[in-house]
Amino acid sequence: MLKPASPPANTEANAVFKGTAMPWLFLLPSLLILAVFIYLPALQTLRLAAYKANLILGTERFVGLQNVTELLLSPAYRQVALQTLIFMVLTVSLGLLFSLGLAWLASRPVRGSKYYRLLLIYPYALSPAIAGTLWLFMFNPEIGVVNQLLGSLFNVKPRWLDDPILAFSLVVVAAIWKGLAYNIVFYLASIQNLPGDVMQAAEIDGATPAQVFWRVAFPLLTPITFFLVFTNIISALFDSFALTDILTRGGPYFHNAGITTFLVYQLYQDGFVNFKSGVAAAQAALMLVLVAFITFMQFKVGEKRVHYGG
Repeated sequence: MLKPASPPANTEANAVFKGTAMPWLFLLPSLLILAVFIYLPALQTLRLAAYKANLILGTERFVGLQNVTELLLSPAYRQVALQTLIFMVLTVSLGLLFSLGLAWLASRPVRGSKYYRLLLIYPYALSPAIAGTLWLFMFNPEIGVVNQLLGSLFNVKPRWLDDPILAFSLVVVAAIWKGLAYNIVFYLASIQNLPGDVMQAAEIDGATPAQVFWRVAFPLLTPITFFLVFTNIISALFDSFALTDILTRGGPYFHNAGITTFLVYQLYQDGFVNFKSGVAAAQAALMLVLVAFITFMQFKVGEKRVHYGG
């Protein structure tokens, strides 16, 4: 009878590098790429935030914290920050709520469930620019299919892109729709890996479907929810640019700024349209501080509500 092959002796010792140079040599290509494309541009941006700079004229003048102070005292920038906060809260909360509900329904054993899941996940394959173009065509006030339908049924054709409330709502709904597929993929995978015996035990004890979901399933899904909250916040802060640029270009104007001008779009306007490089760099630094603060608060407060089963 053939004996199973024995593992090589001293496997752990063979896996350890005998010197300190070899691990760094393997890491060197990745470190070079990170340095050239991430770390050095980030440091240059932080340096530029302390200067009044103009890319066209190629001039720089050191001003210290003046750029940051002007931004914080600007009514327009404060409005943009508030709009970004409202947009972020709406897209993250509603997006995760709808994603969880759709993923729970898609996980049910029904005929054709594979096709339903494919249709739910399909929007993730679209780039934000393509998604924005689709929504622009659908909600065009003159030729959009939505207004054509509303006109034929109710004889109304809303000015989706001209009214501040409608324009803001349209961008929020488009962002939620674009992010649904990403969230559904993670929720669906997590739901399919929930312990079946725990769910069945709750049903045997007389729990209703709603109680099974909220009292048993949802606490077990808090780790993935914790992860998705952070990724959705980052997406709301940075990935909203393409949707905003294609749908509304930051407008329509409301009080001191465009109603759909968010932080990342304001940065683009100042840096690449108005060529205020120092001001744009200061905005990038403020966004970096904002992301760091959100991350700290999420791990400080949010992780206490996470239930890791085991």
